[in-house]
Amino acid sequence: MSHWENSGASDEWYTPKYIFDALGVSFQLDVASPPRVTHVPCLARLTSGSLEADWQGFVWMNPPFGGRNGLVPWLEKFIIHGNGIALTPDRTSAPWWQYAALKSDAALFIHGKVKFERPDGTIGKSPSTGTTLFASGERGRSALISASEAGLGFLSINRSRQ
Repeated sequence: MSHWENSGASDEWYTPKYIFDALGVSFQLDVASPPRVTHVPCLARLTSGSLEADWQGFVWMNPPFGGRNGLVPWLEKFIIHGNGIALTPDRTSAPWWQYAALKSDAALFIHGKVKFERPDGTIGKSPSTGTTLFASGERGRSALISASEAGLGFLSINRSRQ
C-alpha cells in the first residue's frame, strides 16, 4: 500500500479484522506476516524470506505491494502453491492482475475501499483503489463464497478452473 499515504513511506499495512470474520476460516500460514501479530487467524507466520521458503497448507497472503510489478513474484508463487487466499489492489488492467484472475479459482471484489491498519493500530485513509481477494483451491473458493454471502463483496467464480 506504499503510495496511498505518504508515497513510499511504508509497505506495512494490515488487513482489518472484519475481512477475516467474513471469510470465516483459519489459515495454516501467513506468508507475508509483519513482525507484530495482526488479525490473521493462522497457526504460523513467515516474516521474512517468504519467496524462498516452502509454503505449507492453506495460506493467507497480503504481500508488500511495492513498485509497479512488485506483486508478480508473490502471485506466481501463490498460484503455484494452489491453496489459499491472496489480497491485492483492484488493478484490473494490470497484466499481473489479469494473470491472477485467470489462474485463480475465484475473485471477490470487496465493497467500498478497505481502510487498512497501520503498525500502531490506527486506521489509514481510503486507498486509491479497491481490493480484490483471489482464491486458489477449493477451501479458498468456499471462503470467498461465504464472504460474499456475508456481504463483503462481489464474487466471480472462474468456471474454467472447476
